[in-house]
Amino acid sequence: MRSRLPVVLVLPAVVGLAFLLVPLAGLLVEAPWTSLPAQLFSTEVVQALRLSLVCASLATVVCLVLGVPLAWLLARSELPGRGLLRALVTVPLVLPPVVGGVALLLVLGRRGVVGQHLDQWFGISLPFTTAGVVLAEAFVAMPFLVISVEGALRAADPRYEEAAATLGASRWLTFRRVTLPSVMPGVVAGTVLCWARALGEFGATITFAGNFPGRTTTMPLAVYLALETDPDAAIVLSIVLLLVSVAVLAGLRDRWIRT
Repeated sequence: MRSRLPVVLVLPAVVGLAFLLVPLAGLLVEAPWTSLPAQLFSTEVVQALRLSLVCASLATVVCLVLGVPLAWLLARSELPGRGLLRALVTVPLVLPPVVGGVALLLVLGRRGVVGQHLDQWFGISLPFTTAGVVLAEAFVAMPFLVISVEGALRAADPRYEEAAATLGASRWLTFRRVTLPSVMPGVVAGTVLCWARALGEFGATITFAGNFPGRTTTMPLAVYLALETDPDAAIVLSIVLLLVSVAVLAGLRDRWIRT
């Protein structure tokens, strides 16, 4: 017979569940359903949603290109100071996003350490552009991918890689044909988390890229602005973000993330 669940654990668990779900339910309850279709297909919503999806997807690509090799370096190499490097990689997880935006502005701004040379030599200015949005989102989202992929690499059986090496495969070939397929669920899980984090980024984006409709105004920024002038529009924007995030996470979870 199953033992009864202890009340001392069930009660806080129920409170915690309510704490997470009730605000989301309240968002749906307070939604202006009568005017929802008109606001949903308004120019501002469509523009902000398209920009958010494009920027979040591009930021995720940047994170994949840079983050997967970084995760491999942390998991497989014998690099001195690897623990310190891992700690530095995870700093954006706990760093306030606004601080990350300020840091990006000081480094990549037109008078920044790197940005001034980009501007003088190549005429490239990243702040307050769509590219700046992508970089800001990638900065805060990449640790999610790195941690997920590194964990998958550490859990993978290294004997398959050793067997490939004994058969004459190079490190690059072993990585492409053996290592990467074996950790693909972890890569996909990290990619989903990375994309969802990029989609919801606000602080670093508004600090580094500003708020220019059609160019840098993503959905979170549009929600913030609409909340001051049109609360109903803010609710509609929030519901769109909620539905997109839940749909992507739920759709990929059953296929790639086993429980």
